[in-house]
Amino acid sequence: MSDVIRLLPDSVANQIAAGEVIQRPASLIKELVENAIDAEARQVHVLVTDSGKTCVQVIDDGKGMSETDARMAFERHATSKIKVAADLFNLHTMGFRGEALASIAAVSEVELKTRTAEEELGTRLVIAGSKVQVQETTACPKGSSFLVKNLFYNVPARRKFLKMNATELSNIMTEFDRIVLVHPDVAFTMHSNGIEVYNLPTSTLRQRILAVFGKRLDEQLLPVEVDTTLIRITGFVSKPEFSHKRGNHQFFFVNGRYMRHPYFHKAVMEAYEQLIPVGEQVSYFLYFEVDPANIDVNIHPTKTEIKFENEQSIWQILAASVKETLGRFNAIPSIDFDMADMPENMPVFNPANRQVAPPQVHVNPHYNPFNDRGQEYRRQSTSQQWEQLYQGLHTVEKSEISTEPMADSGEAKGSLLEVTERASLIMQYKGRYILTSVKSGLMLIDQHRAHVRVLFEQYMHQVKQGKSASQGLLFPEMVQLAPSEATMLDSIIADLQAVGFELTSLGGGSYAINGVPAGIEGLNPVELVRSMVHTAMEKGSDVKEEIQQTIALTLAQASAIVYGQVLTPEEMTDLEDRLFALSTPAYTPDGHPVIATITDDEIGRMFR
Repeated sequence: MSDVIRLLPDSVANQIAAGEVIQRPASLIKELVENAIDAEARQVHVLVTDSGKTCVQVIDDGKGMSETDARMAFERHATSKIKVAADLFNLHTMGFRGEALASIAAVSEVELKTRTAEEELGTRLVIAGSKVQVQETTACPKGSSFLVKNLFYNVPARRKFLKMNATELSNIMTEFDRIVLVHPDVAFTMHSNGIEVYNLPTSTLRQRILAVFGKRLDEQLLPVEVDTTLIRITGFVSKPEFSHKRGNHQFFFVNGRYMRHPYFHKAVMEAYEQLIPVGEQVSYFLYFEVDPANIDVNIHPTKTEIKFENEQSIWQILAASVKETLGRFNAIPSIDFDMADMPENMPVFNPANRQVAPPQVHVNPHYNPFNDRGQEYRRQSTSQQWEQLYQGLHTVEKSEISTEPMADSGEAKGSLLEVTERASLIMQYKGRYILTSVKSGLMLIDQHRAHVRVLFEQYMHQVKQGKSASQGLLFPEMVQLAPSEATMLDSIIADLQAVGFELTSLGGGSYAINGVPAGIEGLNPVELVRSMVHTAMEKGSDVKEEIQQTIALTLAQASAIVYGQVLTPEEMTDLEDRLFALSTPAYTPDGHPVIATITDDEIGRMFR
């Protein structure tokens, strides 16, 4: 039998490594800018063309490289960051694996110009598909300039699955944000297709955060600082009143490196327990400083997953420090009494003498709760209570619905449930569910989710038709967006206009909201636009259909009737009819159940 195991060529091995290290144009930004930081650069310039698909260039004024180092830098596992295995537990640089440049050169065309401060001339190196095309001496400034063109030109399958330009540019900005937030002492600029997106001079940490995400964050941030023998934590958390369901900025950094850590995220959110509504989030920017020997960053090539030796202890320190910050700055809301509605004899606290004035008590000496008049009052009270109990219970003629799917969905607009016989009762339970009798038992309908399902179909129809009723605002609302948010808004603005929004760009990430879709009175248009932008960013919508669905769902969730809203029998009937006229009434667009049924057999077993 002949031998079949052989070593892969370096070019093939580098392409395999590139599958993990270089996933999209944003990966180029991450690796090249981190290398510039490791080279002690004080100024870093990033230029992208066509969201990095055509060209990415990173220019820095760092230490630069000699001719030999420039050539060696593109070899696999060649690095200046570590020398022995023990160095992995004492890392003070962003990179250390020696895979990034080799991976980039394997799937793109790279041109490097670099010079050290000691040399008069620098080196120009051109590599394509791991093969050196040109190596020559050239005149260039101190530092390094990496020009990466035609990413994945030799891996067409990978290039085909790149997202649309708006999504890729949003991913680039996300990676860029993670780096600039941890290095406020370095000046950064970024240009996209020749247009300046960021211009960040050296500044303090708070100033850098506001420069990236907008000055509106200034009133939200509370400083956090705790120093123990185990860890030092600094940064900012937001006030509870600025919580939102989405669109919050949440960042953890350890020793100058961005990380994802769901366990520590729970520690922060536990500090806000009972302070914010369930399901909402807050912004935070938290920086950890720990002994490098107590963490392991060599878990994944992206280096965003980090293991801590003392996770539980750090969890407790983090939760306590955030709680202490909220208490120190009175971020915990106090009970607010409306003094105008208080009786005149209510005890009043006087901060000057720290005494409480005694209340005045009025006694009716003729009142006797046991006389006949008192008994008559109790009988009337009890009668009124029973009347109130049954006041909202109305009987309405209602079609009973079977849970069996129809054989032909086109017979009744594709409804999953068919009408079989008349029911005798429809009622609302605790302002949340609609109860109706059906052939198989008792049907419960979640009123909010049902309305979301109905409105989603309505808004999707309007988006696809490209026209919707718009209601002009008497006073236009202003919304200020961060560069990454503005980029995403520009890509979905046509679909927003299709559902009724009227937006005008004022430049610098500012937009005027001149009109909103008809029928969403009472909603905050600024928060609604932000919510739709952040939903599109989170889902990475890169297909027009997906963007339209995101907009329609966000608008439907914001406009739907809320839990606790009392509905009349006519309103419940109308909502149920509109729901079952749809082809898919059983689930919301994001997969949550709308309908539940308790069968007669299940009810009977409860009484056995």
